[in-house]
Amino acid sequence: MQRKLVLEFILFGIAGGIGFVVDAAVLYGLAPAFGPFTARIASFLAAVLATWLVNRSLAFQSRRSALNRKTEFGSYLLLMLGGGAVNYAVYSGLVLYSPLVREHLVLGVAAGSIAGMFINFALARFLLFRFPSA
Repeated sequence: MQRKLVLEFILFGIAGGIGFVVDAAVLYGLAPAFGPFTARIASFLAAVLATWLVNRSLAFQSRRSALNRKTEFGSYLLLMLGGGAVNYAVYSGLVLYSPLVREHLVLGVAAGSIAGMFINFALARFLLFRFPSA
């Protein structure tokens, strides 16, 4: 059981890495027009979509949510807002108070992503994808 949980966490981390790339790419694409704070909201939402797609087929492939895809994504998005709040708070604090992060927004994205990762894993694994597949 514990080995399976560790594997799910590692795969969740891989999905998070993919989400990080999506997050940073969307942020850098939108920040010049919308600023680093508004652009980060859009980039986070794009990352949530990417991680949901990867997590449901990779990290939690042997588990299910018992919801249809549309409802599952909506639930996943709402749950990811828990870690997302921590993520955005860390990112925002660093952008506001660190000239280095203001110059290289990807550092703030990385710090925020790591800060929210454990919360998001727990929410996804134990609340959404809680049923073993038959």
